[in-house]
Amino acid sequence: MLFRLVSVGRPRDASLAAAIGEYEVRVGRYWPFEAVEVREEPARGMAPEQVREREGARLLERAGSAKLVTCDEQGRAMRSTDFAAWMQREREAGRDVAFVIGGAYGLAPAIRERASFSISLAPWTLPHELARLVLAEQMYRAGTIVRGEPYHK
Repeated sequence: MLFRLVSVGRPRDASLAAAIGEYEVRVGRYWPFEAVEVREEPARGMAPEQVREREGARLLERAGSAKLVTCDEQGRAMRSTDFAAWMQREREAGRDVAFVIGGAYGLAPAIRERASFSISLAPWTLPHELARLVLAEQMYRAGTIVRGEPYHK
């Protein structure tokens, strides 16, 4: 069983990259975890739909056969405790889960169609780098909740 976070591109800002890296290391202390970055499609001279489709193909390839969960403002909003319980149930089910974060133009229709579930990290649109940080922090928080540790007050 593995939780995989599959996202488009590398964080450009060094301090944001450091924060993401720190939380992804913390996640690995609680859950079987892997972070995967796919190449961002250069958008010069290309329609947003083409960018979404090309990035979407890369995201799907790296997600593999895992249960696909999209991160989307239209997804289901959960409290941290509910998310922790959901993650624990998924771990107990023993199936790999791939959280997918799209690029600057969002998620391809093929990803939305294949997704088993969609979660909302916020009611507004987040830059994909910030969405990755928020998801990593919540995955870490979920681990502390499941273990009864004091991080989540």
